This record gives sequence, C-alpha cells and structure tokens, in this order.
Amino acid sequence: MLGKTAGGLYWMFRGLERAENTARLIEAGFRIALTRSSDPESEWQSVIVTAAQQQSYESKHQGFDSARVTDFLLRDPDNPSAVRSVIKTARDNARLTRTALTTEVWAAVNETWMMLDEILRDPVPEAELPDVLNTIRQQSALVRGALHGTMLRNDIYDFCRLGTFMERADNTARIIDVKYHALLPAPSFVGSRMDNVQWEMVLRSVSAHRSFRWAVDGEYNAANIADFLILDRRMPRSLAFCTSQLVENLTYLADEYGEDSASLQLAKSFDARLKDRDINSIFEEGLHEFLGSALSAAAMLGQQIEQEYRFNY
Repeated sequence: MLGKTAGGLYWMFRGLERAENTARLIEAGFRIALTRSSDPESEWQSVIVTAAQQQSYESKHQGFDSARVTDFLLRDPDNPSAVRSVIKTARDNARLTRTALTTEVWAAVNETWMMLDEILRDPVPEAELPDVLNTIRQQSALVRGALHGTMLRNDIYDFCRLGTFMERADNTARIIDVKYHALLPAPSFVGSRMDNVQWEMVLRSVSAHRSFRWAVDGEYNAANIADFLILDRRMPRSLAFCTSQLVENLTYLADEYGEDSASLQLAKSFDARLKDRDINSIFEEGLHEFLGSALSAAAMLGQQIEQEYRFNY
C-alpha cells in the first residue's frame, strides 16, 4: 500500500476518534459544571487543559465559561483540533483514500461531515448542547460500525484501527493524568468527596461510568477507577486494551508485509509495561510519572508508525 494511502486511513480514524473524545469530555464538563461545581469556571478550564488546548485557547480568550469553551472545542476555525475541523480533515482523508474504502464507510464519513458541518455552522446554544454532543458520538459510532461490518480484515482495516487506538490510548492517559493530578486542588483533598467527584468525572469523560458499576465490586475511589481505566482489558477505552489492540494490528501488518517491524516491537514494549501489574505498584511508582511515560511511549510509537510506513510519501 502507498504510504500516503496508509497515512490517510490512519489519520481519518484518529480524527474521528478525537471528535468523539472531545464530545465526551465536553459532556462530562457540562454535567459537573451544571450540577455539582461551586466553581464552574475551574471545571471549564479543566476541560481545556485535558484537551491539551490551554495555550491556543488563552491566546484568544480570557476566562473560561460554557459558551466560549464549547465554541472553541466544537467549531472555532482557528483550532485545528476542533470537532468541525477534525471531521472535515477526516472527510478529506476519506476522499483521498476512497478507492480503499467500502461504499458504506465512505457514505458514513461523508454523511458525518455534512451533518456536523450543518449543526456546527453557528454557535451551539446551551440548551441544544446535549443533543449536539450526542449526534457527534452517534456519527462516530456509525462510521465505526460501517468499518467493522463491511471492510476486509486486511492492511487497510489495520491502519484504520491503528489510528483509532493510538488516539484513544493518548486520550485515556491524558484524561486520567490531567483531571486528577493537575486539577485536584490540594493533597489534603485526596480521599475526600471532591477527590471522588474528580474520579467520577474521569469515568464519564471516557463513557465508562456504567461499565465501572457493572465490572467493579467496589466504591468510587482512586485505586478502583485507575485500575479499571489503566489495567482492565475488558474495558475498550482502557490503556491496556488499547495497547493490546495496537500490538494485534501491527502484528497483522508485519505478517502481511513479511518483514520485521520496529513499530511492533515498540508496541509490545508499551503493552508489556501494563501486563502483570497491579494498581498499587503503579501508585508506588507515581501515577503522574507512570502516565507521563505512557504518553511519551504513545508519542514515540506514533512517530515510528508514520516513519516506518512512510505516511508522507
């Protein structure tokens, strides 16, 4: 496969995953700011920080509120990571790689762009925000369903899935790290009601609130939730699940191309750091330090995939 085609597929699905993650993050922030927070400005700032958009946001705005934060993350043309921007890029990549996609996948991506372009053309009123966020999530699921239901399990499929799980791994690690360590007001709050609210918001940010209740026989606390989102391979947005899927898809690519893959070795090393671990050992290492190294490993793996499969050629 041409590197340019592989890169188009990879970045198309990274963009779709990023749009969905942003919608989930906004929804969690909206819920907390509306119902539980005595300081909604701090909650909206936390959404911007978690999305890794603080510098670009503060270059345009002073202060944090629902209207400005949601507009920046959903539709600001100066924000290349805004939902409207990443969906447009995903659609452009789908058009670039259209001959590699089934009709159903192309139609789903194109429909997603046309629908979101329409509803994000103007600022979203607060009363309509939940419906808009739900539409973003539904359209992402529509594309993913078309991929799963109609595509051959070949290298095309593998590059699509690599994009999804690279973006998802980065998002999950970043949310856990930023929401807990950067935003908890002080060490004295650890174990308090505010601490537990922060952890519950982490769950909601990755749409894992109900899954946690089903899967974990324990209370909402740092150890249980961190264990679920980092190490539980049943949870499709956990860090361990994402790394296992990266290994799987890179293994398929290495087998199909009949060559040793440096990307696969990096992915296996990344995944190995999460095997046979318990959350207490991670806390002893330092959760912030552990997640920082995970983000660095994800960035290194992403760069290696781009270089090895010649995305820019």
